[in-house]
Amino acid sequence: MPSWRRPVAARHFASSFVRGGGLGFRLVVFSFTMFGDLFEEDYSSVSNNHYGKGKKLKTKALEPPAPREFTNLSGIRNQGGTCYLNSLLQTLHFTPEFREALFSLGPEELGSLEDKDKPDAKVRIIPLQLQRLFAQLLLLDQEAASTADLTDSFGWTSDEEMRQHDVQELNRILFSALETSLVGTSGHDLINRLYHGTIVNQIVCKECKNVSEKQEDFLDLTVAVKNVSGLEDALWNMYVEEEVFDYDNLYRCGNCDRLVKAAKSAKLRKLPPFLTISLLRFNFDFVKCERYKETSCYTFPLRINLKPFCEQSELDDLEYMYDLFSVIIHKGGCYGGHYHVYIKDVDHLGNWQFQEDKSKPDVNLEDIQNKEEIDDPLMILKAILLQEESNLIPVDQLGQKLLKKIGISWNKKYRKQYGPLRKFLQLHSQIFLLSSDESTVRLLKDSSVQAESDIQRNDQQLFKTLTSESSRLNDRPSCPHWFDINDSRVQPIKEKDIEQQFQGKESAYMLFYRKSQLQRPPEARANPRYKVPCHLLSEMDAANIELQIKRAECDSTNNTVELHLHLGPHYHFLNGALHPVVSQTESMWDLTFDKRKTLGDLRQSIFQLLEFWEGDMVLSVAKFVPAGLHVCQTLNGDDLTLCEIEIADGEDIFVWNGVEVGGIQIPTGSDCEPLLLNVLHVATSSEGEECQQLKESPHVFPSNAEIGTVFTALAIPEGVILINNTESRDEENWTTIPKEDLKKTFREQGLRNGSSVLIQGSHDGNSLLTKQGKWINTVNEINWLQVKNLSQLESEEEQVKISATLNTVVFDIRIKAIKELKLLKELAENSCLRPIDKNGKLLCPVPDRYTLKEAGLKMGSSLGLCPGKAPTSSQLFLFFALGSDVHPGTEMEIIVEETVSVRNCLKIMLDKCGLTGDTWHLRKMNWCFEAGEPLCEEDAKLKELMICSGDTLLLIEGKLPPLDKLLELKFLCQKLWPAVMYQSSKKGP
Repeated sequence: MPSWRRPVAARHFASSFVRGGGLGFRLVVFSFTMFGDLFEEDYSSVSNNHYGKGKKLKTKALEPPAPREFTNLSGIRNQGGTCYLNSLLQTLHFTPEFREALFSLGPEELGSLEDKDKPDAKVRIIPLQLQRLFAQLLLLDQEAASTADLTDSFGWTSDEEMRQHDVQELNRILFSALETSLVGTSGHDLINRLYHGTIVNQIVCKECKNVSEKQEDFLDLTVAVKNVSGLEDALWNMYVEEEVFDYDNLYRCGNCDRLVKAAKSAKLRKLPPFLTISLLRFNFDFVKCERYKETSCYTFPLRINLKPFCEQSELDDLEYMYDLFSVIIHKGGCYGGHYHVYIKDVDHLGNWQFQEDKSKPDVNLEDIQNKEEIDDPLMILKAILLQEESNLIPVDQLGQKLLKKIGISWNKKYRKQYGPLRKFLQLHSQIFLLSSDESTVRLLKDSSVQAESDIQRNDQQLFKTLTSESSRLNDRPSCPHWFDINDSRVQPIKEKDIEQQFQGKESAYMLFYRKSQLQRPPEARANPRYKVPCHLLSEMDAANIELQIKRAECDSTNNTVELHLHLGPHYHFLNGALHPVVSQTESMWDLTFDKRKTLGDLRQSIFQLLEFWEGDMVLSVAKFVPAGLHVCQTLNGDDLTLCEIEIADGEDIFVWNGVEVGGIQIPTGSDCEPLLLNVLHVATSSEGEECQQLKESPHVFPSNAEIGTVFTALAIPEGVILINNTESRDEENWTTIPKEDLKKTFREQGLRNGSSVLIQGSHDGNSLLTKQGKWINTVNEINWLQVKNLSQLESEEEQVKISATLNTVVFDIRIKAIKELKLLKELAENSCLRPIDKNGKLLCPVPDRYTLKEAGLKMGSSLGLCPGKAPTSSQLFLFFALGSDVHPGTEMEIIVEETVSVRNCLKIMLDKCGLTGDTWHLRKMNWCFEAGEPLCEEDAKLKELMICSGDTLLLIEGKLPPLDKLLELKFLCQKLWPAVMYQSSKKGP
């Protein structure tokens, strides 16, 4: 590393104490090792370490990447916590001078990626991968590019990719690594040429006027945020104000050889074409011993004049003018967060359009201009001074005239953003000249002539006329094109949106300025192919063709479905279901069809296939059940696509006339789906007398038929019906159907395919199963659940008994309860069943899809019908309470995703309690109903910490120390505990 960069790294040590990611404290030296081979490229080991056996395997995506969105700009995919890298790379990409300088280095200097596996080849992998990434961002038609190959060239491991780092630190490290990679090429001074500047620190002796100076180089300027109103204020403190050595703090002058009074100052000696400014947003509170993020308002201008901060100021003002073109933003706190970037599209490569709401009324452009001009204090002060004789006025009167002109004082309107009025006038010394005692101010001659020619004296026109420079900036056709690039997502923004990043948890973290004199050639405008090397142009063109082919193939694959056509004339209706007349092969045809086409198109295609078809053609969705083929739903709407009517791949379609098959009318719909049941009844002899054994035979019944129809099907006048939904014939698996429930349907009784039904004649004295060596009571003692109305709606009865089996689905019980309680049908969409324990406490809601057996509910249990939906399979139902002294029934309840973090869960609970602040933590209640171990890992998901539905979490006041401190404390306690116990034993009881 060049020696001149070491002082800067040391000077920035404080800022790297606090990271934007989740790593906590980390020394600068560790950040160098985390990049692996980022600094030194060992060409001899390239094929072995990076591209040989050690390279991690990557699975290919099943689908090609999505094309670019309407902005026509490409984002960068987040590898898992690499948003900081993406923001910096996009800034470099939208610095065309850097991008083109990198593109100017050809294969003869950098080598070729195709030769990277050759042991003797010298391949400079980092600049080559950076070139390739920039070409992809410019030309490859994909929504987001990947940085996987680039980070591979850094030597990152998968663990490091998932970690978040600090973008300010990365900027310096990446530049150093790139500079090292380019040694020996024509681009060896690329970083130095574009980003390197110098600062001179001077100490002037008040006695002998001797000047002692020290020069320091920089790649970026780090400025304070705390107790500073904005960037210009911070630069003023750093490079204009002097530090005086006097009284008890004298300076030893080498020339005078004694302690003397002196003044220390710093100035910018050399300005780079591109100025990078890092904001010290993160600080450490030594009183509270904790880190924090400075979120106060910190302004920065779109254009800045650095002349007041420079050592040499005799050059033209334009030499010191810089325009903002990138703002890297950090959203979050000092323990974690996310980066994205606002970028100015200098070459107009993107499509800068907004989806404006047409219903909004037209905006008055003159009103907007007036507001913008009032917001510009420079314009207002110029206009006021032009109206004064000799353009001279006392500073106090200038403030009064400003108040009279715009109706608001300087302090209320501008001080927060621009600082005190006198400091503002000093900062713009190229326009205003203050007297030596700073009591009066006047316009400089050149400035007054220019302003007088541009601004009319008429008050009405005063705020409608801008200087020629301002006119260019606000001209709508050449309005600056700004974009918010947030990893893969790219959206246009307006220049005024930058002001939203002055303060708050989401605020500016790094600023990038470019010299105003840097002009782009006309041929570069809206031309992404400009200066891109020919070999990369060819590679990107070929890649785009390949992407188009893959997308066409994928589109075809994703939009075709295999349909199984069952032809009605080849089927007959038998035993409650459809069966093929000859064979399944001859009765079913397979058809591949585009699901973007309509149902009418499908019908027409089938007509063309079936030349023998006569009359109407109806298409219905069918499905195979144990009883045979059943027609579920008739398809309607010939103008609807197969996607819109939700036809799935492999769907069975029954082709018929919609009424009958083989002269028999066909029942359709899911309600009458046929059930294949095993029916047991007393066998009869050839003389018609009953035998002493059971006969088992399959029977098919519609699922919406009454269960009493079993008697009719078997020609039994009356009797008792017992049902069994399991494979076992043991006593406990049989349930007797009460006489009043014989009018209920098979589905309501929970019967399904394969269930068994036992028929016992009313004249039989004992249970039939007694003769089989088994016993079943004629009527089971308990085959019901009790449901209480807790829905806050009035009903005729407070509770009802719902008959059920262990295989009855919870949803059916809930719907039955709503009907029998005669509650509103709307409650079916927003209610759930919750078990009630012996103490009367409501437990966790039971999912509708569970059977009673799956839910662990016993017959005779009490359930509460409560408002609100039960949690889904990916959600948790949790109880929580304040403090560790929890009384039964006082807990509160929430439903959260199982992937929510401890931190976010805590915030949700605090919000529900109406509490604020960060001095709380969570503990899980243990089996003794006491507060257990704290949930220390705030970023861990509840699922990872084995938190389950029904658990109780306790909100305990007191902020937990950082995890590493807790571990240290625990280790210390473990070490000290034996000594404490020994001392206690010596003292005795």
